[in-house]
Amino acid sequence: MQRPGGDLNAWCDYPYVDVPHAAEGPLAGKTLAVKDLMQLAGYRNGWGSPSRLAQAQIDTETQSAVQAMLDAGAKALGKAQCEELCFSLAGNNAHFGMPANGAAPERLTGGSSSGSVSLISNGAIDIATGSDTGGSVRGPASFCGLVGLRTTHGRIALDHTMPLAPSLDCFGWFTRAVSDYATVGALLLGEDVSNVPLARLIGAEVLDTLMLGHEERAAFAPALARVEEHFGSKRAMVPLGYDIETAYWAFRNVQAWEAHQSLGGWIAETKPNLGPGVKDRFDYGASLSRETYDKAVSDRADITSKLSDLLGEDGVLVLPTVPSCAPLRSVTHEDMQAFREQAIRLLCHSGLSGFPQITLPLATVHDAPFGLSLLGPKGSDRRLIDIAVNIMI
Repeated sequence: MQRPGGDLNAWCDYPYVDVPHAAEGPLAGKTLAVKDLMQLAGYRNGWGSPSRLAQAQIDTETQSAVQAMLDAGAKALGKAQCEELCFSLAGNNAHFGMPANGAAPERLTGGSSSGSVSLISNGAIDIATGSDTGGSVRGPASFCGLVGLRTTHGRIALDHTMPLAPSLDCFGWFTRAVSDYATVGALLLGEDVSNVPLARLIGAEVLDTLMLGHEERAAFAPALARVEEHFGSKRAMVPLGYDIETAYWAFRNVQAWEAHQSLGGWIAETKPNLGPGVKDRFDYGASLSRETYDKAVSDRADITSKLSDLLGEDGVLVLPTVPSCAPLRSVTHEDMQAFREQAIRLLCHSGLSGFPQITLPLATVHDAPFGLSLLGPKGSDRRLIDIAVNIMI
């Protein structure tokens, strides 16, 4: 079978397998791609790594959320490319190259869910799975002009999936139509435990200052106005209650330590030729002491408590998803690293707390998409999706 979007460098080069799926259901007639860190029966699971791919056997089981979509009628067409060991935000795998950004062809898709977001942004398929550890749903969605939710940590199971940093890893997905996004959300999330309306908009000046320049701030303003119009109120600017640099280092150290614990043994045994950036991040994780990790965990707990107090049951923190639009495909390694570090300072709050964050494609800067995010209380995933539907339709 010839897959749609075969010229996008987004599919893994695996033989097509006709994976059983239901004939009827809420996703009947929808096509699906599965990020290549999740198992799909009949396919190998390559983790974006040639060394892993050389070892991988054909899987006989399917990741549970993917199986739920198959049981709801979605038809899987194959596995989507991802960043090497899913430890990058760029969308440029050193071994397999760059998938194409359908919204800004001269720019990166973002990673690590690069193939998934490429297929959706180019209209090749209907649904693609992703995962978000440091921003790998939110960043690519912002770069490619799509809705993207980082779910409440642990709300959707991540069984039969390559672990990177388990206390941060979250299941995610992409669609072109926000109505399809809501349908998948209803299937996988169930109902929110609380039905308290998210009605109180909050902002923090320290987060706004992380946008790269005046063009980004000018683009963010009308997007913010659109959100405020939906809520019927202006956002209230408040102090976060914790230091951005403390949050940044807590996130980096938790992620790097856990990534080393998850994959460091495999790396030491297999000795893969890791690409630039990816190797540096795993080396950093290997250098960390248990004391450094424990300090990061303690800081994380404090940040989570303060963010929880700030949001309460009805608060929504409004912030830029990332500092700007996607970097150009020609970006240097050094400039991409600088962008990544700035982006983590925006992306880390949802990751550290485990609270859900949704990015909406409401702004454009430098002729490319630029997302605005809403971060809600723990377990408010469905309510955030409902807000997205109401704003976007």
